[in-house]
Amino acid sequence: MNRALHLLRTVIPPSGYIPDFLTPPVPGADLPAGLEQVRLTPHRQLVREMSRLAESRPIPGWTSLGGPGRDALASLTGALATYHGALLRPYWSRIRTAVGNDVSRRARTLLEGGTQTLLDGLHPLARWNSPVLEVDYPVDRDLYLEGRGLLLVPSYFCWRRPTALADPALAPVLVYPVAKAPLDVVRGAEDGLERLLGRTRAAVLTEVADRSTRTTSEVAEAVGVSLPSVSYQISVLRDGGLVTSRREGKYVLHAVTPLGLQLLGAGMPVPAESLGGDVAAGAGNADAARSMLAPAGLGRDQEIVRR
Repeated sequence: MNRALHLLRTVIPPSGYIPDFLTPPVPGADLPAGLEQVRLTPHRQLVREMSRLAESRPIPGWTSLGGPGRDALASLTGALATYHGALLRPYWSRIRTAVGNDVSRRARTLLEGGTQTLLDGLHPLARWNSPVLEVDYPVDRDLYLEGRGLLLVPSYFCWRRPTALADPALAPVLVYPVAKAPLDVVRGAEDGLERLLGRTRAAVLTEVADRSTRTTSEVAEAVGVSLPSVSYQISVLRDGGLVTSRREGKYVLHAVTPLGLQLLGAGMPVPAESLGGDVAAGAGNADAARSMLAPAGLGRDQEIVRR
């Protein structure tokens, strides 16, 4: 396992650029199919993307400008499989359920309200300002669909804000954090966070941390408790330095603090965090997640702007 982690860290940095070949487009496919796509990455794409990675960090010899050979790619996909088996497989049914629920909910929204209603539902991660989708993105970037459509991909491990493939020539993809059931997540830990904060308060903190910002009503709906109760729990968390709140128009937006994230990191079973990067099998990461889990396409002929 340590060898696998060391190998993956050479191509998956904790922040910044991550090569797109690690997240190939294999909608609806299983892990072996995704790993096979990685293994068969074209040589030209490997050279281009590893050269870009080398601009921001040292890379090992097997990633030289000559491009990694097939043996090296076989080792890389083997490391991905090892990582998945050791750290993700125990939680896979929970991950697939959360992603499936998100796809079902947004598919109903699309059928009942159309594309605009679906895009409106991405708030506060994104704001539909026709004909532009403004996204809370780590860097300033404009991407024009040019008739190619937009593929929305829910990711269990995408953290705080959406992301996309780095190469604008690839099919436009927007990966966004999937809604999770906070109470289930807290139960999956070793009960430390729940014993410390109490079950409801731990769930509220987990839900606030699931997005870059959350309104009180969004947290109440996700956790399944009353609005007054959530307001009280958030005020306690805010007094304890775990949550911050600010008013934006008619909404009060809440965000987790670094102390809150540190507390959650000690108790939540989010194995991808130990690597700090995304994994081809839909693992995702903090601010640079891409996923291959149950994507749903929409938004043809629209323009998307990420900010």
